[in-house]
Amino acid sequence: MKRNLLFLLAIGLFTLFGCKTQKDDLNIVYEKYTLPNGLDVILHVDRSDPIVALAIQFHVGSNREVEGRTGFAHLFEHMMFQKSENVGEDQFFKIIQDAGGTLNGGTGNDATTYYEVVPKNALEKILWLESDRMGYMINTVTQNAFSIQQNVVQNEKRQGVDNQPYGFTSWVIATNLYPKGHPYSWTVIGEMEDLKNASVEDVKAFHQQWYVPNNATLVLAGDFDVDEAKKLIEKYFGEIPRGGEITDPDPMPVTFDETIKIYHEDNFAKAPQFRMIWPTVEDYNEDAYALNYLAQLLSQGKKAPLYKVLEKEKKLSSSQYAYSSNQEIAGSFNIVVTANDGVSLKDVEQGINDAFTMFETEGFTDADVERIKAGLETNFYNGISSILGKSFQLAYYNEQKNDPSYYKVDLERTKAVTKNDILWVYNKYIKGKPFLATSFVPKGQLDLVAEGSVKSGVVEESIAEATQVEIADVEEEEIVKTPAAFDRTVMPADGPDPLLNLPAIWSGSLSNEMNVYGIGHHELPLIQFSITMKGGHYLDQPDKAGVAYLVAQLMMEGTRNKTPLELEEAIDMLGANINVNASSYDISVTANALVRNYDSVLSLVQEILMEPRWDEEEFALAKTRLLNSLKRQKASPNALVNEAFNKLIYGENHIFAMDTRGTIETIEGITIDDLKAYYEANFSPSVASFLIAGDISQEKVMNSLQALASAWPAKEVQFPEYSLPEVLPASKIYFVDVPGAKQSVINIGYLALPRTSPDFYPATVMNYKLGGSFSGSVNLVLREEKGYTYGARTGFRGSEIPGPFTASASVRSSATEESVQIFKELMEQYRNGITEDELLFTKNSLIKSNARNFETLRALIGMLTDIAEYDLPFDYVKNEQAIVKEMTLERHKELADKYIVPERMYYVVAGDASTQMKPLEKIGFGKVELVK
Repeated sequence: MKRNLLFLLAIGLFTLFGCKTQKDDLNIVYEKYTLPNGLDVILHVDRSDPIVALAIQFHVGSNREVEGRTGFAHLFEHMMFQKSENVGEDQFFKIIQDAGGTLNGGTGNDATTYYEVVPKNALEKILWLESDRMGYMINTVTQNAFSIQQNVVQNEKRQGVDNQPYGFTSWVIATNLYPKGHPYSWTVIGEMEDLKNASVEDVKAFHQQWYVPNNATLVLAGDFDVDEAKKLIEKYFGEIPRGGEITDPDPMPVTFDETIKIYHEDNFAKAPQFRMIWPTVEDYNEDAYALNYLAQLLSQGKKAPLYKVLEKEKKLSSSQYAYSSNQEIAGSFNIVVTANDGVSLKDVEQGINDAFTMFETEGFTDADVERIKAGLETNFYNGISSILGKSFQLAYYNEQKNDPSYYKVDLERTKAVTKNDILWVYNKYIKGKPFLATSFVPKGQLDLVAEGSVKSGVVEESIAEATQVEIADVEEEEIVKTPAAFDRTVMPADGPDPLLNLPAIWSGSLSNEMNVYGIGHHELPLIQFSITMKGGHYLDQPDKAGVAYLVAQLMMEGTRNKTPLELEEAIDMLGANINVNASSYDISVTANALVRNYDSVLSLVQEILMEPRWDEEEFALAKTRLLNSLKRQKASPNALVNEAFNKLIYGENHIFAMDTRGTIETIEGITIDDLKAYYEANFSPSVASFLIAGDISQEKVMNSLQALASAWPAKEVQFPEYSLPEVLPASKIYFVDVPGAKQSVINIGYLALPRTSPDFYPATVMNYKLGGSFSGSVNLVLREEKGYTYGARTGFRGSEIPGPFTASASVRSSATEESVQIFKELMEQYRNGITEDELLFTKNSLIKSNARNFETLRALIGMLTDIAEYDLPFDYVKNEQAIVKEMTLERHKELADKYIVPERMYYVVAGDASTQMKPLEKIGFGKVELVK
């Protein structure tokens, strides 16, 4: 089942599928109690790392709103990060980052959640912060603060909806799948006019109704003393008044009397997209479980009818999937097909119907159902591998079912699904039933829409008349303080910093020259490993760019002795995840599995690595998928600005000037023999490392790799050398035209440092306060002060090859010139030096955050990757800490003078040239050049 949230809370929260072997008795041990004001408190102790996670979920999402006042829940999520009576403006992020923590929040249709993860010595501080915004925040919602966040949310909508291919899909579905007035008949982000017209009084009333203790669950997980935690929770949350009585919403499923078909001409789409949506049932309904299986059987894997008909047989699409979306009061079953260029959606609709016929005639087996279940145990353990994941899980089930342990029921009902259950829901909800269909087609291609479709009614914002809330230049309103039992203005001090406890790393080498690095991690019966080879895109020939990417794709399409379907089923039956990926400078084979399946998974990885099938049919399909993706990318302002920027900083002849996946021209010229030649020349253990973390010993790993060492001899790999362009003598502005763009994407920078430079990490530390965090100067000005963007950032990237320094943001179109000017001025000012307080903030944030950097297998593999790729000492984190500790104001300024050079940068903007290009000449860098 898929729950819709604006951000991905569900690190396994919604994949709580279970254990069917000796681990059936696994429990997430917790204690639950309720304060007199109605706040549910759940405590879960986990001492594996010196950190704590706090999650507070309010049972309020967009489904608590009313027509004309939409988007309030999400808007209020933004307001809750601004200030409270005892926490200053923009201090929530700063305080948590200063403590070495991370925080965020998210809003969905049914709930809003806030969270922090911090070193354990900051426990009292996060309870103080969260209690202040729960009970002592609403008086701080002034008109100015409110206006800024209205503009920020409007820019979030422009970035995620208005300026994206198929961005209006959610709006079209919500307004047509659900009847007028239904709580799901508007999107979470809301209507632009509602956001603009909302008043302070409106949101205060919304807050007072829903953001109260008796409508929330608090989960504290991690390394803490239970008795002490209870005292602190009572101190900070106990006196917050209870709200009015609140009842949970009842299910409101919908039915269709007839099929509805809608179309929209999409300004950014380069390929037609077709969706079919059937109304179904709410979450936890007994039919919801089988609907999830149905979606996987129809669309996932080589046996799936949608894949076989639409992609393999009819060549109509290279992207099709199905999913079941079950939420608190209603649900839907969805099929999504992005068609190949120029394909009629009439043919796609017929192809889907043909796939249904195949499903009905060919059927599926009990073994197919068991194959789906096989991966669920691994997913369950991955989902509880972090204390934050467990916090989300416990909070969600408590709010939805008043039982934190309801995951046990949920997973048992998931495991109980049978073949007959799946056929039952197919016949009940899908076969022959009316549905909603949406056809999104590129501008001027209305002939591709599905038969009988009517216009969507989408109203697109005018660039010249973009809505914005004026921010008045008035004195700050006086904040009325709410009486409290103690002085809440005093921020709790942190306890002693936890000792830096680096994981123990072991290493070895094999007879074929491959190095091996490992970390024991024994909390869960999981392993994760990677075979990473240097090279990747860097070893592509410029006229064959994309070969490395296609090699990675095709290696998962069968082996010498296994067809693509047989390989897929072998992986699925082990409940494993195996992937091959190509990046700019490496190719990696990664695997994640239960430790009991390690030997079998490693055997499959060796087979994939040593015995590629080079299947001609799969090569043709992979090539088509890639070409379609590259064509669609031409509609993405972000992709266009990055393409232009990389060509400028690396020069036209450098391989990094080209997309890792190649270009339409290079891909069209690639043959399967090119893939074989790349493999033969560049796959060697001499440039490879084996990295592993999990519940396994060094001896076991080294013994298991002997067969691979014998079968895979070393050979020399040739690495080309590329010249780099001369340093840009003076800044210049380049413009990429995206007609009708509602936002401009800004990328400013130059070619700076390789990761191997002694200055790379010091420069990263120097950049932190400029734009390396939410509290960086560029974000505080462009987002929090001006409201021009959803986020702005700066940073350094690099490998063994020099990488860029970039400053970037997506801004409201009409604010393009002013935003570029702000970037330039902030970089100039940054070279004048920062304050002692800002340096201390940087040091605290970077040093203290190490306490939470080694919690998951993924994090540990990342650490080993850096060690292997850049030949770092095992304790390189301590060296980096020393760099941070020893940073002085003088050294910081020296680094800024050297590496923040706004007078010698490329300024690349993608947006609407007709309205935004000419004003950029005011920046003072001469005539703006239009990128062809």
